[in-house]
Amino acid sequence: MYAVAVDPYCYPGSTVLRNRPGLNDQVALDRFEAVATANRFLEPMPAGRWGERHFRAVHRHIFQDVYAWAGRSRTVRIGKGGSVFCYPEHIDAELKRIFSGLRQAGNLRGFDRIGFIAGAAHLLAELNAVHAFRDGNGRAQLAFMALLAGQAGHPLDLARLDPQTFLSAMNGR
Repeated sequence: MYAVAVDPYCYPGSTVLRNRPGLNDQVALDRFEAVATANRFLEPMPAGRWGERHFRAVHRHIFQDVYAWAGRSRTVRIGKGGSVFCYPEHIDAELKRIFSGLRQAGNLRGFDRIGFIAGAAHLLAELNAVHAFRDGNGRAQLAFMALLAGQAGHPLDLARLDPQTFLSAMNGR
């Protein structure tokens, strides 16, 4: 769980995120979220123009059944594993900067394999540092990257991804 001082996203006196079904137990919420998001991953992801709105739409699509705030920038300062993410008052500006850079790079189209990997790694690191949403950032980032990679001619083989290694890398370990 992310560390914050007072978290309006959580039920009072707990670290359980407020959620659509009203689950106050973290284990029950984890189970519900796993099923709900897995079902959404079976559906086509939203199409878009590879910008901030598209990225937000991907997060909203994945988490719409779980959180009312899906797709919206978080409003609290958070950190994880000793890392502090972008302050909420800077999220929108940082996303605009990141996606402007992606547009300038032609949405990574026309790059050879090594160039695409470098551009995608940079984009993923930037999005992770911002951590735009209160929860679900890694899944939204990965889904967005898979879409972007496919349109750029470098489809990702997510079956080859080791989830623990990926999580460790994203958490700076």
